[in-house]
Amino acid sequence: MSKAAQPATKVVLENVRFSYAHVFAPAAIVEGNDPKYSVTILIPKKDKKALAKIEKAIEAAKQNGATLWGGKIPATLKTPLRDGDEDKPDQEEFEGMYFMNANSLNKPGLVDKKGQPIIDPTEFYSGCYGAVSVNFFPYNQAGNRGVGAGLNNIMKTDDGEPLAGRSRPEDDFRDLIGDDDDDDLGL
Repeated sequence: MSKAAQPATKVVLENVRFSYAHVFAPAAIVEGNDPKYSVTILIPKKDKKALAKIEKAIEAAKQNGATLWGGKIPATLKTPLRDGDEDKPDQEEFEGMYFMNANSLNKPGLVDKKGQPIIDPTEFYSGCYGAVSVNFFPYNQAGNRGVGAGLNNIMKTDDGEPLAGRSRPEDDFRDLIGDDDDDDLGL
C-alpha cells in the first residue's frame, strides 16, 4: 500500500524537544487573544536534515502566499524558525537549538511511541522529546506578513528534564518507591 502524498508545506520532525507545551487545553499566550493549543519545538542546529525539510516547506508556503501578498513574495517576511542562541540566550535549553512555535485552534493528536493516545497531562510536559507534524502556512494580518507553523500531531518518544522548574514525583521519591519497610516510620 502506498502512502498518500503529503502537501509540500507539511513536515514531520523527529528527535525534537518540547517547551511551553499547551496541548491538553488551549491557552491565550497574550491576554485578549483567542486560546490555542501550542508548543515550542526545539530542533538541534546539527540536524541538517530536519532544517532542510523546514526550509523547503517554508519556501512552499511562501509560494502559496504570493497571491495573498499581492502577487509577489515580499522581500521581508516573518518566518517561524528562530535561532535559540540569539533569541533566547538566557535559557539554557535553547543553546545550540533552532526553535519555532506551532499552534492550532484544534487539539493536536498526542501519542506515545507505541501509538497509544496520551491522556494524562503528567505524561507530556515541557522538556520531553519526540516527533511532531507541522504544516506551514502564509498569513497577512493587520499589516504583518509571513509564514506560520500550524500544529498537527505529536508523538512523545522519551522523557527529559522538566523545563517548568517542577520535578516529577517519580524522580523526587525514586529511592523511596517500593520500600515497604515500616521501621523507617518509627512504628
